[in-house]
Amino acid sequence: MASLASRLMPPVLAVLGRKRRYANPQATLDQVAGDRLRPKAYGPPRRLSRDVHISVRDDGGWPVYDVVGKGGRPDRHAVYLHGGAWINEITGHHWRLIARLAAAGGTRIVVPIYPLAPQGTAATVVPRAAELLRGLAVEHGAEQVSVIGDSAGGQIALSAGLLLRREGIVLRRTVLISPALDLRLGNPEIDDVEPRDPWLARPGLREAIDLWRADLPLDDMRVSPLLTDLAGLGPLAVFSGTVDITYPDVRLLVSRAREAGVEVDFHEARGMVHVYPLLPIPEGRAARAAMAALLRS
Repeated sequence: MASLASRLMPPVLAVLGRKRRYANPQATLDQVAGDRLRPKAYGPPRRLSRDVHISVRDDGGWPVYDVVGKGGRPDRHAVYLHGGAWINEITGHHWRLIARLAAAGGTRIVVPIYPLAPQGTAATVVPRAAELLRGLAVEHGAEQVSVIGDSAGGQIALSAGLLLRREGIVLRRTVLISPALDLRLGNPEIDDVEPRDPWLARPGLREAIDLWRADLPLDDMRVSPLLTDLAGLGPLAVFSGTVDITYPDVRLLVSRAREAGVEVDFHEARGMVHVYPLLPIPEGRAARAAMAALLRS
C-alpha cells in the first residue's frame, strides 16, 4: 500500500502549481523568459550531506562538479544529468540524491551544469554529455562508468549512451528515473495518464521540447532515444511511477530493450508521481537505496 506521504504528494503538487506551469504553453514560455532575466542558482545546498566532498572545475565553459564519498577513493564513476524539462536548473532534490549515491554507492558522481534551452540544445548538449562519459571511459575503463539521469536528464543520458554505443563504448550501467523518451509525446496511452498526473502536461512541454530540439527533427536519436535500435546497450535500470505521463513510454522502453537483448532492471512503482525517487517519501527512500545498491553491485 502506498504511504500516506506519497498519497499526499498529488495535492501538495497541486497547491504548488506544478502542473499549471505546463498546462499553459504561454506560462512555460514566460517562465523561460523570467529565468533568463534572473537565472536560478545551481550550486549544491550549503547543508548537503557531510558524508561527501564536493569540488568544481570548468570544462569548456560548463561548471562540472565532482561529488565523492568521504569513506575512501571510489573506483567507480558516474555522470548525473539532471531533469527539469530542459528549461529548469538543478535543484536541492537532485543534489541530495547525488550526495546519497556518492556516499552510499561508493561512486564518484560527476555533475555537469549544462546550458538550458534555448541556449543549450539537443544538438550541443547531448554530444558534450557523451564527451564527458567518453573521457571517463578512456581514463577508467567503460566497465567502471555509468550514466544517471532523471526526466529530461534521462533523455540526455540515454541519447548520450547510444552515441557512445555507436563508437563501441558500452557503459557499465544506465540508470533512468522517469525519463522522457519519445518527444513526439504521441503514445495514445498518455491520454489516459495525463489527467491523473499532478505534475506534467503536454501543452507546455511541447514548447520546452521545441526550444530544446531547435532544428533537429523529433525522431532524431539526440531528441527521442526510444526510436533508436537499443541493441548493444549496456544494462539498464529504470525507475518509474505509474501516475506520470512518461510512464507509457517507459513501458515501451523496457519491452523494446529486452527484445533487443539488453539487461533491464525495471522498478515500477504503482501510484507514484513523476521522479518519485527524488521526493521525501518512503517510496523515494527505497528507490534511492536500490540505486545505491545497483551502483555498488
